[in-house]
Amino acid sequence: MLPAMASMTVGPTTGVVITGGASGIGEASAIALAEVGRPIAIWDLDGDKAEGVARSLKERFDVATVAVQIDLTGSDAIEAALEVTHGELPSIGALVHAAGVVQVAPVDDLTEQSWSAVLDVNLRAHAFVVQSLLPDLCRNAGSAVVGIASIDAMLGHGAIPAYCASKAGLLGLTRSLADHLAPHGVRVNAVCPGYVETPMLELALSVPGLRQNLERQTLLGRLARPEEVGRVVRFLLSDEASYVTATELVVDGGVVSSQR
Repeated sequence: MLPAMASMTVGPTTGVVITGGASGIGEASAIALAEVGRPIAIWDLDGDKAEGVARSLKERFDVATVAVQIDLTGSDAIEAALEVTHGELPSIGALVHAAGVVQVAPVDDLTEQSWSAVLDVNLRAHAFVVQSLLPDLCRNAGSAVVGIASIDAMLGHGAIPAYCASKAGLLGLTRSLADHLAPHGVRVNAVCPGYVETPMLELALSVPGLRQNLERQTLLGRLARPEEVGRVVRFLLSDEASYVTATELVVDGGVVSSQR
């Protein structure tokens, strides 16, 4: 493994805050970044899982790590999490907002509570985590932000309007942040995954025939593995993507293309 790791482009060596980093795309991104020596802060609602992932990264890749249990719906919690993170990772130069929730509630079943529960984590938290990290990001050369959106930002799905709205909003937020932060040398992009085998999709995949239906929609004929998205996140945070900002990178095996 060591020779392969040496061939990777490391780019910045500042720490990376990863929300939702204890599972799925967040964990895969953490692994991909730790492979090239980036210190990692795992922020997650599940504190025990966050501790486990952080410990594993430290043991496998000999990088500095910290785990923080956090409910991202509270702005005070973000500041407290950042204080803990600074204690272990004094230099922070990147954010991956991978925390996300989905609730099946078509528009006729929506409530204010169900709408806010999704938008607060998927969209609102991204803005306020970036706000809290601004001094760090602007201080460190090569800083970058990646938000995990979704192909549902473009395609939509009638059963999950709050989720679709949150991910479409994240694309707009990405462009706004990129415009504002470009003079400070901070790049901001989004990744739009398709169907990925993560805990979020696991329950749905138990429905008979659903996996086969999703695979038929995908030009490559299979679901994605989380690490395939994690490597794209690593690219966007690296110097190899130094001229990439204000854009969304679709990682869906061809789903969006097949439906146009």
